[in-house]
Amino acid sequence: MRTYLTQILFCFSLLFYALSYGQSESFEELKSLELMDQIYEHLDLYFVDEVAHGKLSKTAIDAMLKELDPYTVYYHEANIEDYRLMTTGQYGGIGALIGNLDNEIYITDPYEGNPAQKAGIQAGDKILRIDRKPISGKSVEEASNALKGPKGTTVSLELERNGQILTLDIVRDEIKIPDVPYSGMLTGTTGYISLSSFTQTAGEEIKKNIQDLQSKGMTNMILDLRGNGGGLLMEAVKIVGFFVPKGQVVVTTKGRSKQENMVYKTMETPIAEKLPLVVLIDEGSASASEIVAGALQDLDRAVVVGNTSYGKGLVQRTFDLKYGSKMKLTIAKYYTPSGRCVQRLEYYDDANGGKPKVIADSLLQKFNTKNGRPVIDGRGIEPDIKIEDSVYSDYTRALLAKHHIFYYASAYRNTHPSIASAETFELSDEALEEFRTYLSNKGFVYTSPELRALERIKEALEKKQQFSAVSGEFSALNDRLLKASSSYFETNKTEIKGLLTQEIIGRYYFQKGELIYAFKSDEVVVRGMDILTKEKEYKSTLHIK
Repeated sequence: MRTYLTQILFCFSLLFYALSYGQSESFEELKSLELMDQIYEHLDLYFVDEVAHGKLSKTAIDAMLKELDPYTVYYHEANIEDYRLMTTGQYGGIGALIGNLDNEIYITDPYEGNPAQKAGIQAGDKILRIDRKPISGKSVEEASNALKGPKGTTVSLELERNGQILTLDIVRDEIKIPDVPYSGMLTGTTGYISLSSFTQTAGEEIKKNIQDLQSKGMTNMILDLRGNGGGLLMEAVKIVGFFVPKGQVVVTTKGRSKQENMVYKTMETPIAEKLPLVVLIDEGSASASEIVAGALQDLDRAVVVGNTSYGKGLVQRTFDLKYGSKMKLTIAKYYTPSGRCVQRLEYYDDANGGKPKVIADSLLQKFNTKNGRPVIDGRGIEPDIKIEDSVYSDYTRALLAKHHIFYYASAYRNTHPSIASAETFELSDEALEEFRTYLSNKGFVYTSPELRALERIKEALEKKQQFSAVSGEFSALNDRLLKASSSYFETNKTEIKGLLTQEIIGRYYFQKGELIYAFKSDEVVVRGMDILTKEKEYKSTLHIK
């Protein structure tokens, strides 16, 4: 009976598509649909075991969409919390970030004022069980899904902290990740606003914070979009509208479908039209962040400082599907006011074997800002003032890779009930020496690049049976390099101390505290503040006469 009904329905589908499209255009599409139906029917009728239809269809859909681009995705009804988080910054859960450290799931950041933090959960707690089910071997995504759920429901957690087992029952709540994790006055006149995402409330949050800082004496401003992966296009348009005149074109979209060819203009009277402005970006600034930075750059309204942005010039729209599921689909490319598209990768080049590639330099085009400054497309947003990312030493990167700074911060929190404020706390020399002892007790051994190179030379010589002839000299050099490695902690003490201090502050004052401390050594923020105090350089950069 099922097969008969399937055939009837499929015939109607064929008829519909045949009427909707010319035969030459639709043959491959119809052929594919028919083959998919036949494969599914044969699996249903003849496969040796019972087919898990839901799992099979989701796997097929995900694999199909993966062939297009990373942004066209299917949200199964069971994963609808992920969609809500993307668009609203809200989800049902306990309010904590988790991560995989050494193949175990840890709490990495509880959100201040949310159920996890209120229940006493701390960064560094290892999750053993969720609702009495072992979490070892699970992915971060699987653990995250287990923690999420409707507001008012209870989730049971078994945690390990400092060798002790803790069992907590936590009532889930509606979690709202703040669009603005920090806003404040850096000096008596310079305001700072950090924007983490473009959800439905991003525009209103930025507006509220601008007005609040203006009431505190702000006469120039830094808008920090670093690490902001984007979100809703309309919120980006709203935010640009706070700084430029009403009716100004912010972004244009162009797609295969004519209905996606849209021009988005500012709709309201600006609240900070004359305010000197610096926008901070980095390689994590994408999509809506690039619309804001790109529009303000093209209109010569802000000096962009930092590192080159991600380069995502694609627009997605979400469509409702049956059974409570949704689909986010790439519908267009967007273009900043000068006419450039910042998209860095080409996902649709069949000749490239389906693998995305960077758009060739020969295809890049030059455009001009409102005041005639040259800008290019195809490479994200290039900052007006570029500041290379601070590169940690190889030794410090080894400490981070082994998570020793994270682990020690948790151990420090367990033995120090409180610390000074985020603005004034500094790690003592005694605590830094304790960290050195901690590394020794944990058996941390640093192998320098020179030692690694020497080991490769040894292996090459052994393969050629030539090592014995130089073994004495090799051992002497190896010993000297080992001795030199013991001094790396001392050599890199300053940056180690800074990272430890920030991580420890986060244990007591959460993300806001870490941001406050980071301002002290943040070269990009410091440069942004510097140019705002130099009117001549600010105007010269933007070609303002």
